[in-house]
Amino acid sequence: MSRRPVNQNEAARVEPQASDAPQDARMSPAASPSATLAVTVNPLRRALLKLGASSWLLPSMGAAGLLSACGGSDNDDPPTGTPGEPQPDPETPVEDGRISSFGLAVLPDTQFYSRYSTVATGNQFDALYGSEPFRAQTQWIVDNAQALKVPFVIHVGDIVDRADRADEWQVADAAMKVLEDGGVPYSILAGNHDVSHPVGYGDDPVNGTDEDRNLATEPYLQWFSAARAAAQPTFGQRDGSGFHEYHIFTAEGQRFLVLSMSWRASDAALAWARQVLRDHPTLPAILVNHDLLNIDRDGVSPLETPYGLMLWDKLIRDNDQIFMTLNGHFHGTAHLTKLNDFGNAVEQMVVDFQMAYQGGNGLMRFYEFDLTGNRIKALSFSPWVPQKPADKLNEFDQAMLTGPNEQFEIEMNFAQRFARFNPEFVAAEPSNLPLAEAATALVLGNFQDLEPPVRTPAADADDYPKIAETLAHWRFVGAAGNAVADGATVADLSGNGNDLTRGALNVPPANTAQLGDLQWVGDKHFLSASPGSVSFRNASGAPRLSYFHTAAGAPLNAETFDNGYTVEAFVKLDKSWTADTNAWMNIMTRGGRRGNIPGFSGGPQSPPLQFAISNLREVQWEVATQDNKASRTNWSGEIMLDTWLHIAIVNDPVTRATTMYVEGAPVLRNAVDGSGLATLDEPWYVGAGFWDAGPPSNGFLGDISEIRVVSRPLAPAEWLTARETR
Repeated sequence: MSRRPVNQNEAARVEPQASDAPQDARMSPAASPSATLAVTVNPLRRALLKLGASSWLLPSMGAAGLLSACGGSDNDDPPTGTPGEPQPDPETPVEDGRISSFGLAVLPDTQFYSRYSTVATGNQFDALYGSEPFRAQTQWIVDNAQALKVPFVIHVGDIVDRADRADEWQVADAAMKVLEDGGVPYSILAGNHDVSHPVGYGDDPVNGTDEDRNLATEPYLQWFSAARAAAQPTFGQRDGSGFHEYHIFTAEGQRFLVLSMSWRASDAALAWARQVLRDHPTLPAILVNHDLLNIDRDGVSPLETPYGLMLWDKLIRDNDQIFMTLNGHFHGTAHLTKLNDFGNAVEQMVVDFQMAYQGGNGLMRFYEFDLTGNRIKALSFSPWVPQKPADKLNEFDQAMLTGPNEQFEIEMNFAQRFARFNPEFVAAEPSNLPLAEAATALVLGNFQDLEPPVRTPAADADDYPKIAETLAHWRFVGAAGNAVADGATVADLSGNGNDLTRGALNVPPANTAQLGDLQWVGDKHFLSASPGSVSFRNASGAPRLSYFHTAAGAPLNAETFDNGYTVEAFVKLDKSWTADTNAWMNIMTRGGRRGNIPGFSGGPQSPPLQFAISNLREVQWEVATQDNKASRTNWSGEIMLDTWLHIAIVNDPVTRATTMYVEGAPVLRNAVDGSGLATLDEPWYVGAGFWDAGPPSNGFLGDISEIRVVSRPLAPAEWLTARETR
C-alpha cells in the first residue's frame, strides 16, 4: 500500500518537532536537578514490610481528615500559623523520622484498559488474569488512600480509546466510580481519544478547539458531566464548554489548586483558566493537560511541543502559581524543569505507559510532596501486577519501575517557591514516615519480579526446532558487505518450492532503487540460528524500494491455513526511521486487493495480508480471515529502533484467536473471531506492500534475518528462538 488512511480506530498522530523555547525562558533537562530514588530494600523498609502499611502513619488518621477539601470558595486566606516559621533542614530529619508529607496519585492514559475490557474485544484482561487494570488501579488507590495520605487523584486524559464506543465508556465509568464510592476526589479531562473529532494543534493551530464541538453530542460530557464533577467535595467549577475544570484540595494544612484542561483549549478556555488563578491568588497550582511535554527520540530526554509552548506563553510563564504540569499523550516518561518569568521553576512531566506491555500493565505514577524535606518524590508502579495469578506472570510483569525517569526526586523549597504569592506557606507538624517508602512496601509486599528466563544462543545454524508443517522458511544470508544481486534467489529451506527472488530494480517503472539498497550483513538477533541478515537501505518508501517475492504459482500463494498458522520474523528497524518517511512500511505482504476476495466485508483497498510498521512504530498484522472473510488486526506497542526483535503471530483455529508476541511477550491488542488466511493466489512479498491494487510500495527500512511460515499454531518451545533438543 502506498498510503494507509488514519481513520481505522487507532491512534495516528505525527510526533511534533522540537521548537525553540522563548528566549527569556530558561530550561534544563530533568536529570540535572533530580536524583534517582534508590529502591534497594533498606533495613527500615524491611521492618515496615513486616509490620504492614498501618505502621507508616503516626498517628493514624481517619479518612475524613485525609480527604477534607474546599470547594470553589473565593476565600483563599492561608491557614493560621506562625509566619516565617523555619522549616526543618532536609539533612536533619525529625528525630523519630516523621515528616509532613502527602501523596498524589496520577492515572496515565487508560485508553487500552477501557477498550480491551469489553465484550467486543474479548474481555482480554479478565480472560487472561481474572481482573482489569483500570479498576485495579482505582481500587488500590481507595484501599490505600488513608495509609498514603492521598487527598486527590489526577487523570491525564485518553480515558477511552474510541470516543464513539459506549462499551468503553462503561468500563471507564465503573473504574472511576470506585473513587467516588471510596470518597477519593479526582480531576479528569478529555484527551484526543475522548472527543469526537480530534484535531491536532500541529495540523491546525486555530480550529479544532472546544469551541468547534457539538457539546450536546460529545460522549465525554455525557459520561463525565459537570454535575458528576460537582458531586466531589474538591470541585470548583467547569468552564462554559464543560471540558475544563478546577479543583481545590487540602493537604497538610495547605490548599492546592488543580487546573485540568481538556484537549485543545480555546482562547476562551485559556481566559477562563487565567481568571481561575486570579480568583485564587494564594494557591499553588498544578496544571494538567493531555498534550504539553513530549519525549525525544532517545526515549529519555524531554521534548517541547508546539501546543505546550503555546500553553507556556499564554498561561504558564506569567502565572507564578503554576509550579508543576502533568500530561500524557506521548508514549513514555520525561521531566523538564523550566524557569518562568519570575525566575521560579516549573516542573513539567509527561507520563504515559500505554505502549508498554499489556497496554500499560496497570502502571501509574505516585508523587510524595515532602513539605519537611522540601522535595517531591516520584514513583512509577503497577498495583495490578501483584494481583495477577502467579502462573500468568512473566519477566515483563514489573511491579515497580526503577529507571531515572520513573523514580526520581525534585528538590523544591516549597515556602521559598511559593513566597511571592503565598508568603505564609508552612508545613504542618510532622505526622508520618516517608510515604514513598510506604507506597513501595504496599506495592511490592511479598511480590518479587520474575527472573528473566535463560535464553541460549544457537550452537550452530541448525540449532532450532524443526516443524513438519513448515510451508516456507527463508534465511537472508549472503557474503557480508556485498550487495544482493539483481534477481538473486533466497532458498526456501522447507523444500516446498517457495523460494524468494529479488524484485527487478525498475519495477514498478518509477522505482529508483539502486543495487546497493539491499546489502548482506553479518548482524542478527542473538537467538536466531541464521548466520546473518539482509539490510534494506531504501532512502524512503515509494518510489524507491527493494524487495523479494515468491514466484507466480508458488504453493504458498494459494494456502488458506485452515488449521491455523504461526508466522515468525526477526527484524530490526533502522535508527534513521521517521514517521514522515517510513510510516506503514511493510515487513511482508500478500499480493492483491482484499476487496476482490469473494464475500469479503470491510475496507477493500488493503492487501489480504499486511505485516507492517505503523506511523507510531507499532507492529501491525492485518489480514483477511479465511473462515469469515473479515478483516482482523493485531497491534504491538511502540517498538524500539536499532534493536533486533523476534515477532511471532499465532492463529489458533479452535479459539479463533490470533496472538502476536514481541520478544516472547504477548501483546494486548490481539484479534479475536477469525482463523485462517483468505487468498487471491498472488505472490508473497518481503520488504514491500500494496494499496488498492497499485504497484509495490512502502519499502522496509532496516534488517531482516529470517522468516518462517508454519501451517499450525506453535507453542513458544517450538519457535525459532528455542533450541533443538539434542
